Amino acid sequence: MNLEQLIGRLKGTPSFMENVTSWQTIPAREAQYAPFPDGLDPRLAPVLAARGIHRLYTHQRQAFDWAREGKDICVVTPTASGKTLCYNLPVLSGILENPDARALYLFPTKALSADQVSELYELIEAMGVDVKTYTYDGDTPAAARRQVRQAGHIVVTNPDMLHSGILPHHTKWVKLFENLRFVVIDEIHAYRGVFGSNLANVIRRLTRLCRFYGSNPQFIVCSATIANPGELAQMLTGRKMELIDQSGAASGEKHIVFYNPPVVNRQLGIRKSVLQETLRIASMLVDNDISTIVFGKSRLTVEVLTRHLKERVRDPLGQAGRVRGYRGGYLPTLRREIERGLRKGEIRAVVSTNALELGIDIGQLDACVMCGYPGSIASTWQEAGRAGRRKNTSLTVMVASSSALDQYIVNHPAYFFGRSPENALIHPDNLYVLLNHVKCAAYELPFEDEESYAPGVSTQELLDYLCEERILNHTGGRYYWMAEEFPAADLSLRSVTSENFVIIDITRPEHRAVIGEMDRYTVPMLLHEHAIYMHEGQQYQVEKLDFTEKKAYVRSVDVDYYTDADLNTSVKVLDVLKEQPLGGGSLSYGEVLVTWLVTMFKKFKLDTQETLGFGPVDLPELEMPTNACWWALDGQVTGGLSMDDLQGGMLGIAYALRQIIPLYLMCSPGDICVQYRVRDPFTRLPTIIVFDNYAGGIGLSERVYGMRSLIFDDVRALIAACPCEAGCPSCVGPAAEVGERGKQTALLLTERLMAL
Repeated sequence: MNLEQLIGRLKGTPSFMENVTSWQTIPAREAQYAPFPDGLDPRLAPVLAARGIHRLYTHQRQAFDWAREGKDICVVTPTASGKTLCYNLPVLSGILENPDARALYLFPTKALSADQVSELYELIEAMGVDVKTYTYDGDTPAAARRQVRQAGHIVVTNPDMLHSGILPHHTKWVKLFENLRFVVIDEIHAYRGVFGSNLANVIRRLTRLCRFYGSNPQFIVCSATIANPGELAQMLTGRKMELIDQSGAASGEKHIVFYNPPVVNRQLGIRKSVLQETLRIASMLVDNDISTIVFGKSRLTVEVLTRHLKERVRDPLGQAGRVRGYRGGYLPTLRREIERGLRKGEIRAVVSTNALELGIDIGQLDACVMCGYPGSIASTWQEAGRAGRRKNTSLTVMVASSSALDQYIVNHPAYFFGRSPENALIHPDNLYVLLNHVKCAAYELPFEDEESYAPGVSTQELLDYLCEERILNHTGGRYYWMAEEFPAADLSLRSVTSENFVIIDITRPEHRAVIGEMDRYTVPMLLHEHAIYMHEGQQYQVEKLDFTEKKAYVRSVDVDYYTDADLNTSVKVLDVLKEQPLGGGSLSYGEVLVTWLVTMFKKFKLDTQETLGFGPVDLPELEMPTNACWWALDGQVTGGLSMDDLQGGMLGIAYALRQIIPLYLMCSPGDICVQYRVRDPFTRLPTIIVFDNYAGGIGLSERVYGMRSLIFDDVRALIAACPCEAGCPSCVGPAAEVGERGKQTALLLTERLMAL
C-alpha cells in the first residue's frame, strides 16, 4: 500500500478519525523561476544544467543579486527549498573571479557540515576548477590541518571549532583572515538561547580579528521559518541584514494531522499512552514499507520506540537494520553510518530526537510521526519538513501527550495554523557569556585602551575587572593576557558547562568501548548508579559513576523496565533588579541561586509504564546562579482560601505555566522552570517563581516579567477548556496531586490575577 492509499484508508477509519482534532491539507505549489544572472561565472551554468537546474528559483536569484551588490543577506524559506545554492553560487563565483578570496562556512553540527561539503565538492569537481574546500573540525586528521590553513578557499566548520580551534590560533590562519570575503551561517534558527548567545560573541571575536587583518567579510545567513529571522540575524552578526523570505521553490501536497489519544479515564483525565499510540501509527507506516521518521522529545523516548520498532521488523536471522535510532550521544561514526543508510534507502524508519530536525540530507522520506508536540511552532514545521522533501505527497502525524502544552495545541489547532512561528531569543550581553568571551578575545589579541568589544558593552569595566583578577595585565595602553590557562578550552558554547561525561561499555572487560557521552547536568538524572541507560534500543545498567574522572561504566543487560530519577529544586533570591506593584503584592525580576539534588529513582515497566519500585541516589548537590521573575500574591488574590486549597491552586497554576510560557518564548519547556511557595522565605507571601534554566540567565524570565499578568489569560483558557472534573495531566496536573478543589482554586486565582 502506498502513502496515498494509506491516507485514503485512514480517512475512512472511524477508530482513527474520532481521535483526529485537525487534518490540514496544504496543496502542492508550483515553482517560480528566474533565469541565471549575468554575473554568474560561465563555468557554473553547464554544471548546474547537468544536474537538472536550468534556471534558479526566484529567491535564489534574488540572493545572488544582493550578494553581488555586497549586501549582508538573510534567506528564510521552507525546508528543501534550495537554500544551499543561495550561498554556494555567490561564493563560488566570487572565488573563481578572485582566487585569493576566502570563505568560511558555519553549520551548527558536524553532521550538517559533512553533508553540505559533499554537495559543494560535487559542483567543484564537475567544473574541474582549483577551488579547495575542506572540512575543519574535531574529526579532521592532524596531517590535513596544515593544508587546510594554508590553501583552503572554503573552510567548512562549526561554531565550536571556530571558537576553540581557529580564533585562538589565528596566527596560523593569516591567509584566511586577510582574504576573508564571505561568512556563511546556515540554520540560524538553531542558534537560540545559550548557544545563540555564545555564537553572537564568537562572531564578535571573528569580526574583531578580521578588522586587525584588514578584511571586512560579507555575511550570508539562512534560516527555517521563525517570527524574527532578520532580528536574530542582526543580533548574531552585528550587521544590518537584507531579508529574503518569499520562496520560489515547488512543494508537494502535505497532510498535517493532529491526533489526540483516546481518554481511558474521564474523571482522572488519563489518555492512552502517547508512546503506545505513536508506536501503533509508526508500525502501520513501517508495515506498509513507507519511509518514515519518528521524532521523540527525549533520549529515553527514542530508545523505547526504537526497541519496539526493531522487534517488529526483525527477520528470521534476527536482523533489524531497517529501523535505526539517532540522537545526540551516539558516536560520529555511527551517526554517519545511519545517515548513509537513509540516503541509500536501506533504512526505512529512523527514530530521532531533534538531532535530525536540521537540514541534513537523509534522502526521500514520505512520513513523519511526532511523539508529542516538539515545543514550538517553528520546530514542528521543521520536523514536518523532513518528509516530502522531493515534491511528493507527505503525511505528518503529531500525536499529543497528556501534558498541558500538548493538549492546548491539539485542542486549539487554529492557534497553531493561524499564528506565525515564535521569536528566537538570544542574550549575547549576558554577563557570564560576555565575560568569558572577552577573556577569549583578549587571549587572541590584546585590547587597546578605549577599544569597544561590542556596542553597548562596558568593555573598560570588564577589562579592569579581569586585571584585578590577575587574568589580564594593563601596560603601555594595552590589556595583555597573563593567565596560564587557555580560556576557550573551558567554555562550552552549547551548555553552561563543558564537563561532558563519557559512557564506557564494560560488558566485555577485555574490550571496553566508549559508546556515548552526556553533559554534567543530565548525568545525575540518567547515569546515576543502577540507572538503566538505553543506547540504540539496547539496555545498559550503570555499574559505576565516577564524578571525579567524568566517566560512567555500564554493562549490557536484558530487563523489561527503565528508570527515571526525582529531582529536588530550591530557589534563593540574591538581588531584586526590577519590581512593580501587583495589587497589594508585587511582580519582581532579579538574580537567584538555584540548587538541584537527585535523591531517588523509580523503575517503570517498559510496556505498561507501571511503577515497579525505587532506589536511592547518592550524588553531590549542583548550584547555578541565574535570573528569575516572581509573583508575590497578597490577600487580594489569596483571600478566603484555606492553606490546602491555596497549595493545590498554586501547584495547578505552576503546572499550567510550564506549558504556556514556551508558547510565548521560542524555547523548550526545559529552558524555563516554574516553582511555587505557599509562603516564600524572601517575600513572606505565596509566590510563583519562573527562572531561566541556564547559568546567568538568557532573558526568558525577563520577557515573562514584561508580560505582567497577561500570560494568565491563556492559563485560565487552558484550565477552563479541559473537560476533566478536578484536574488532570492536561491542565493543572493530576487531581491526586492538586486535591479535589485544586482546579477550581487555580481558576479563581488566575481570574483574580488577571483583574490586577
